[in-house]
Amino acid sequence: MAGQRDRRPARVLARGLGVRHAGRLAWALRDVDLVVEPGERVLVTGASGAGKSTLLTAVAGLLDPDSAELTGELTVDGHPPRDRRSGLGLLAQDPDSQLVMTRAGDDVAFGLENAGVPAEQIWPRVDAALAAVGFRHGRDRPTQALSGGEKQRLVLAGALVRRPGLLLLDEPTAQLDPDGAALVRSAVAQATADRAVTVLVVDHDAGPWLPLVDRVVQVGPDGVVEHGPDWRPVPRTSGLQLPPGGDGPVLLAAHAAGWTYRGAAAPALPPTDVELRAGRAVAVTGRNGTGKSTLALLLAGLRAPTTGRVEAADELTAGARRREPHRWRAAELVTRIGTVFQQPEHQFLTGRLRDELALGPLRSGSGDAAARAMADELLERLGLAAFADVNPFTLSGGQQRRLSVATALATSPRVLVLDEPTFGQDAATWRELVQLLAERRAAGCAVAVVTHDADLVDVLADEELRL
Repeated sequence: MAGQRDRRPARVLARGLGVRHAGRLAWALRDVDLVVEPGERVLVTGASGAGKSTLLTAVAGLLDPDSAELTGELTVDGHPPRDRRSGLGLLAQDPDSQLVMTRAGDDVAFGLENAGVPAEQIWPRVDAALAAVGFRHGRDRPTQALSGGEKQRLVLAGALVRRPGLLLLDEPTAQLDPDGAALVRSAVAQATADRAVTVLVVDHDAGPWLPLVDRVVQVGPDGVVEHGPDWRPVPRTSGLQLPPGGDGPVLLAAHAAGWTYRGAAAPALPPTDVELRAGRAVAVTGRNGTGKSTLALLLAGLRAPTTGRVEAADELTAGARRREPHRWRAAELVTRIGTVFQQPEHQFLTGRLRDELALGPLRSGSGDAAARAMADELLERLGLAAFADVNPFTLSGGQQRRLSVATALATSPRVLVLDEPTFGQDAATWRELVQLLAERRAAGCAVAVVTHDADLVDVLADEELRL
């Protein structure tokens, strides 16, 4: 990413900043005082739902006056943030929301073309940005064929390629494998080494960023607290005590199951074998793009394999007409296999959290009182009780992830297939999620987690399948 930059580094100023989203009584942010000088690199931490993403959205000038109430002062280089969006590079929590083109190279080039960059400069800059973030597919890769982590790298390349004066990164490594996360941090460090860009980065995995940032600020209910250079996060596994699992029968198995996109030269998932046993947890790990999420969809019965087969054992099949989960009706799936998608908002169906959690139990035949009781219990345990009547789509990314896990647990299925269940969690909510999963495992549930979370693998997994 060498070469002269298009803009100077920005200065960000917030005084008494408050943000309240439309329809909410509680403030997402209150009394935020923050000054980020040009060229500074600042790590933003805080509890899940504390308002970190809201802060970045406000600084990016993306809060619509019709959807949010703002108080206090917020400027970028002395101007309202909305007037400085042309000098901004942004990676939001949901990379899908930022992809606009069908080819990878075109998506990165889009911002340069809109900015009027000379045509002869565009593709060399695109190639340099893709290389910097370790995007291995080249310009012609269809964006719909990318994994979540690959999309994250592509959006980051699009943010870096414009050589912005202000770079805002919201959980930029959350869906990446360890090598990919290290590469992204390295790319950010290299791209900002000349101090020609100001950086605000939100990440719950604070430790690896500490050598790369100038300071850490923590967003909380009383505004922003700044930490000194010696600050270190408390390990999230500290004090965690989980009930042991068992070694029950096989409930679900993949036999040389694979998947290939129509017209693709190579499979998204090569033929793969795995057994899910009652009382045991399997962690599915591996680099981005190796087919982990595809395998999860096959095991969950949401996609039919193009090669091989996925079959349920008699104990799981009982009452269903077929052994292959992808042939089951929704009512048959909901009590047998609980699923968490890679993007949690893709599975929300109602306008209130309480209704979202009651929906599965009601469809499975539970009475209204039992369904509501289960919903209230999960809301309480996962720190979502205060949002029981809130629309799921207005939650933070970490809160949406907890809700998606709760919906999978609500019908007490015998098998859980969870894609990145600990994404976006602070230490406290991470421990509660892990505790819940361990309790289900101890009760005889078979658990499969697709994850890049090494701590989760260490404390929960009885075996690891590395793709």
